[in-house]
Amino acid sequence: MDTYSTTSKVDLKSGPTSGAAAVAPDYSVLAGENFCFSVTPGLRDDNLNLLIQLVDNIANDLETRLLTAAMRRVQLGDSQEKEKGDDPLDAWATDILAWAGVPAPAKSVDSQPSDDSEYSDNSEPTVWEADKIALCYESFMLFVAHHVKEYFGDGTLNRGFKPEECRLILPVNRGVEAELPDVNSSDDIDPTDFATVECGICPIFSSVEKQAALAPHLFVANTEIARDQDDRSMTERVLAAKMQDLFFDQHNRRFAWGLVTTSRSIYAYVFGPDDIWASTAMDIFSAEGRLAFILLLVDWSLCSVDRLGFDPSIRYIVDRGSGGPYLEIDVHEVDESTGRVDRRMYFSQRCVGAADGLFGRHARYFAASGSPESMDKPGFLIKDVWTTTDSGSADDARERSFLDVLHAEFDKSNEFSGRFSRLVSAGPVCIRRGGTTFVIDSTNAAFEALPYASQARQHTRRVTHWVGNMISEADNQSQVAAAVADAMTALVAAYSKCRILHGNISGQAILIQLTADGVKGVLAEFDYACYFGDLETETLELMIFQSILSLEGVRPIRSHLDDLESLLYLVCWLGTFGVNKKERKEYAARYAAERKKILPIMYWNLGTAAECADHKRNHMDTALDFETNILSNMRDGPLRDLARDMHKALFLHPACSGAKKTAY
Repeated sequence: MDTYSTTSKVDLKSGPTSGAAAVAPDYSVLAGENFCFSVTPGLRDDNLNLLIQLVDNIANDLETRLLTAAMRRVQLGDSQEKEKGDDPLDAWATDILAWAGVPAPAKSVDSQPSDDSEYSDNSEPTVWEADKIALCYESFMLFVAHHVKEYFGDGTLNRGFKPEECRLILPVNRGVEAELPDVNSSDDIDPTDFATVECGICPIFSSVEKQAALAPHLFVANTEIARDQDDRSMTERVLAAKMQDLFFDQHNRRFAWGLVTTSRSIYAYVFGPDDIWASTAMDIFSAEGRLAFILLLVDWSLCSVDRLGFDPSIRYIVDRGSGGPYLEIDVHEVDESTGRVDRRMYFSQRCVGAADGLFGRHARYFAASGSPESMDKPGFLIKDVWTTTDSGSADDARERSFLDVLHAEFDKSNEFSGRFSRLVSAGPVCIRRGGTTFVIDSTNAAFEALPYASQARQHTRRVTHWVGNMISEADNQSQVAAAVADAMTALVAAYSKCRILHGNISGQAILIQLTADGVKGVLAEFDYACYFGDLETETLELMIFQSILSLEGVRPIRSHLDDLESLLYLVCWLGTFGVNKKERKEYAARYAAERKKILPIMYWNLGTAAECADHKRNHMDTALDFETNILSNMRDGPLRDLARDMHKALFLHPACSGAKKTAY
């Protein structure tokens, strides 16, 4: 059941993601036997027997109907479509037969005429368009959903499950893709070769039919369909791009499921913070392959929501008379000596920072309050993150200790009071495993049935007092420039007075506080902080804002100059791509209109850490290099002026004389 016999490599490195790691993530795809079964079961032993019984029932019924439909096809020939009858199961089975029984396109090894199909005929190979494969794929999902509803949807028989513990997995058809995401492919792609079907969650009593639309938080997986097996690799890249959108849109997404379907086979994928796992092919031409897909869909229908990749400690509340949908967010504190878990609930209608990459820490930020009635006036900022440290609780304690030192030093200072965030509570995310039993969420807990994860992570949540929006959501450049100026003075003060280095400058590390006296910048995100002189044990995952020497790994001890250099890169990035959603949307439109022109600054987020460092040295070396590569592409405004001044101070002073030296 849990054996893994083969491994394969799939290269999905087609371009940058905004959360690209300093060392490129492991894109290994593991092909494991019985993957679909071993990944998802979260059922008690007695319910596992029910699952197996249901899967057998569905498989037996499908094979019987396929045989009947095949015989009817032989008897009726082209008039078969008129003889499907009124039973939707027969109609869906006929569609599945058309997929599983008609020889596939003969333009790849995967899609040769199906001599091994139980219900194959000897007709000439038919080249299918992706939308026809999508129709048959949807029919397969509807066939399984009908049986699940019939088995568990009867209110008189709960069969060990409550109705709210079961769900239907139904297709949401988006049709043929009119424009594929950029996957470094040729411009002459035929869009009829590809299609997308999204899989959504519906209540067990829902009508079994293709859904026209679903709320964004109800999507469980994307299916990318390619007509030809030869296009599987490119389709995997398309799927990866869609998964990045899923992490961004669903704020309670821990990991993501995805599927790739070709003319013959279905492959299931799990996207974790650092890895992608894939199943072996579920061959639709064989009874065994069809059984595997049935098992996957039934598992999704019955398993706990955390096995679907959702975080049960963040719940979408559609509406309870509060004026609109909102989130309930649990924050846990664990007493390590007793194991006691204390929970406090917060409420949020606004995610002020979504997970912005396919890989990495998947950091999310929520403006929150202590009650649903006060959500319009948030009092707290909640950070949800997958930390790379061995112990998330140690990470929380470290951040708390640094903030305590800073507040003790500066709270009585008129100049620096309020320049540093204030931690309220922090702890690991805990997932309930029945009754009062909790499990600390981590890669080990999330992927326990998979062979390994390349990096151990713990899921943590931290609450600080709300002071204002992050710098990446400012109203204008003037606010950003003022906040950056405060951040620079705070960084220098933290180093000179407390010997504390920040180590995590990014768009989330500086908060904008609007006061009667104007804009103030507040420094946050001290989970990577250290004291000057400490050996550097962790590096940022975002290459964009890392200093050159940190990227090159030649400086074992971090300096306050690394923080100031990171701040310069942040100013350049925001000045180029925009300081808020409106400006970023404008840039995206211009980028598309200019046929996706690659700017030099984009290379700060591509390739290896050493390559990124080399690009930065070339861009920062002289005033002319900086003007040509970076400043010329920034928007007019105070950020460009600030970037020019910061570059001059950091790289053009007499002790440095450019960026191509070993140190500065």
